Amino acid sequence: MFEEILTKIDDVVWGIPTIALILITGIVLTIRLRGVQFSKLGRGFKTLFKKSEGGKGEVSPFAALCTALSATIGTGNIVGVATAIAGGGPGALFWMWLAALLGTATKYTECMLAVKYREHADDGHVLGGPFYTIEKGMKERTGFNWKWLAVIFAIFGVCVGLFGIGTFTQINGITSAVNNA
Repeated sequence: MFEEILTKIDDVVWGIPTIALILITGIVLTIRLRGVQFSKLGRGFKTLFKKSEGGKGEVSPFAALCTALSATIGTGNIVGVATAIAGGGPGALFWMWLAALLGTATKYTECMLAVKYREHADDGHVLGGPFYTIEKGMKERTGFNWKWLAVIFAIFGVCVGLFGIGTFTQINGITSAVNNA
């Protein structure tokens, strides 16, 4: 009984509605941002290796890119590509490329909002992230206090990191590889 309920929830969460939502969000943001992933690519490469002058912050542009990539690309991406190709064939690769291309606008939006709503602590450190974006950005838009949603997001983020995409997934992958060897 419990397994059937989890299977139904899993089908909804990881099914066609979520895939459509991700693609539609990418399309809308690409249109609203006028194809930022294409139009600003050259400028991005130019500023990536250029030394920052007069900017406030603790991290160079290259270090910021590496940090963003390390938070985006993980075990799930590596295993997910192999699983998608094994399950769906080479056509799955096309859809992953399309989702990644549209997802670039989503990632740009996420980073831009994180910079917009970050705070500078008294000791000079920069504080920010999705929690600040939820709390401050949604309050700015709606006028209501959304701190409770930021707290729930943080709790779910910790749970996902432990049980979903983080520690347990890596341990399972390592033990499966050792057992198969």
